[in-house]
Amino acid sequence: MKKLILLFIFLGVICSAKVIADTNFTYSTPDNYKFTPSDDSDSKEKILFIVDFSNSMNERLGYKTKLDVALSTMKDTLQMIPNNAEVGLRVYGHKTGFTPKQSCTASQLVAPIQPNNSVNIYSRLSSIDAVGWTPITYSLKQAVFFDFGNYTAKKRIILISDGGENCDESPCDFVIELMKYRDDIRIDVIALAVGDQDANNQLKCVALVTSGKFYNANTANELKNSLQDSLNLQKEVQGKIINK
Repeated sequence: MKKLILLFIFLGVICSAKVIADTNFTYSTPDNYKFTPSDDSDSKEKILFIVDFSNSMNERLGYKTKLDVALSTMKDTLQMIPNNAEVGLRVYGHKTGFTPKQSCTASQLVAPIQPNNSVNIYSRLSSIDAVGWTPITYSLKQAVFFDFGNYTAKKRIILISDGGENCDESPCDFVIELMKYRDDIRIDVIALAVGDQDANNQLKCVALVTSGKFYNANTANELKNSLQDSLNLQKEVQGKIINK
């Protein structure tokens, strides 16, 4: 019996060490990644939405949850996008995991970038639950290194998040390094009712460093205006916009 008890203690120590080890991880540029700068400035811009499905999106924003507000606004906005526009969708926080590493890699390209994609994007959005963490940096890396493939045209990410990174990375640090050798990616960021100043500054950095736009959207109407302005779907915007 004594040996059995010692065995359980040993296994417990091993499992605890593994959990601790799983919290210390980073995701660097893939070793085999190679980028060739674009010379084709007239090519059509590729647009990727990255939408937050972390658990905090279940918090209330007025009479609805943040998630319901985002879905309703996305539905109305997607209907306005021309069919020939090339757009796609990545989500994060839509899954949970047994370890921090699993939660911090819960990011998925659910609608690859292509024309006439609005119906597909909304269909995918409406079938996902908000349950997990906020792996923003991992999502941006997946978008930059994989989702855009070998596109040589200008590329833009529209990130909608209600909070900052809560995994062991910094999206601000990532884009600062990225801009040292990339000039073809712009990131517009919509901060959806973000109350934490550090998180707000983090998101603002992502936009401004990449020459994108940063929006504070604290109501459904401001979210709608921010999305439409980012997509150049209207001339006059009532939302609060911060340019570089």
